[in-house]
Amino acid sequence: MLYLYNPQAGSSFITLDGEDHRYLFKVRRHKADERIYLRNLNDDTLYSYHITSIDKHIATLTLQESQLLKIQAKKSLHIGLCVIDPKSIEKALPTLNELGVEQITFIHCDRSQKSFKLDFTRWEKILRTSSQQCGRSNIMKMQTTESLKIFLTQNPQSYLLNFSPYTISQESQINTIVIGCEGGFTSKEIALFETDKIIGLDTPLVLKSESAICAVGSKILV
Repeated sequence: MLYLYNPQAGSSFITLDGEDHRYLFKVRRHKADERIYLRNLNDDTLYSYHITSIDKHIATLTLQESQLLKIQAKKSLHIGLCVIDPKSIEKALPTLNELGVEQITFIHCDRSQKSFKLDFTRWEKILRTSSQQCGRSNIMKMQTTESLKIFLTQNPQSYLLNFSPYTISQESQINTIVIGCEGGFTSKEIALFETDKIIGLDTPLVLKSESAICAVGSKILV
């Protein structure tokens, strides 16, 4: 853990209890008089706190110093993902966040199952934990849109990941890319993209959506 997320980070004094208290002092074994770092994930500032006191259930922290320290990927990547099983999404979220993906938009595509419910509250907690571990100074943004056509209206320079002789490399100038769900895209959806905006991965294997989004993130960002 490179820092602890706390929405009150930046305050002169902070009281820790509950899960944060257990994690820092039971799991991480921090002691009184040590220094720990906190972020609120809103202002790109890293806050240094002195552990003033610890008892069985509560600890108090005193702000020592702060520094603006923005940690993010060198490139910007926005992934449009046709909605898939939330369990599969949940597995991929920490990896995407740690790779530095800036935003993911969940698109209700023609072959997406309509019954899936997206739990952003739970996922934001997963992303905060991921950022604590990798040092990222914010978390990946998440949103939804009702169709691929609407997404393209908002993001006209998008690429489509599909079978193509043109493949992604680190040199690819891609800022936004759409990845399909199980069963891929319909012919109507593919027709929304110009041929030069359809790009593939250099593999003979067929990847699941959750594998494809991590592969794309890796290819473009690291």
